[in-house]
Amino acid sequence: MGRTRAGLLAGAALAFAGQGLRGSTMQSVATAAGVAKATLYNHFRTKDELARALLAAELDRLTALATELPPAAALTALADEVAGHPVLRQLAHDEPAVLTGLLATTTEHWAELVARLAVALPADTAAAELVARWLLAVVLQPGDRPGRRAAAARLAQLLAAA
Repeated sequence: MGRTRAGLLAGAALAFAGQGLRGSTMQSVATAAGVAKATLYNHFRTKDELARALLAAELDRLTALATELPPAAALTALADEVAGHPVLRQLAHDEPAVLTGLLATTTEHWAELVARLAVALPADTAAAELVARWLLAVVLQPGDRPGRRAAAARLAQLLAAA
């Protein structure tokens, strides 16, 4: 990913975390990224396109994180990351309908997410799908850190036994 695109996505994350998706404008994203609005429009035509790109970049980041850790630690890290993600928390608090709309996915995108988790953990497809569903639940209802960690440890045990 290029430096400009990465900066634009970082600006989007700042704007969305502070003002939500609906409350943010392309101008507020450009300001947060420290660029002119025209620069933002050269890369992203709409705020929805920008939000999808930010989501894709975060999935890439989380997949890379999981790949570097043993399964139990990966599950804990993934749960902590999605539970504490500033954009997700902002949307869950102020714009739950927007959040559920972003989380809804096509069959093809779901299969891609499951396949990426299967490689990152490593796990079979059924186990990776269970992990994906659990992580979606954590996005919607993060619970407390000890509870997430206990659930991650138990899920890791189930994956190891499979």
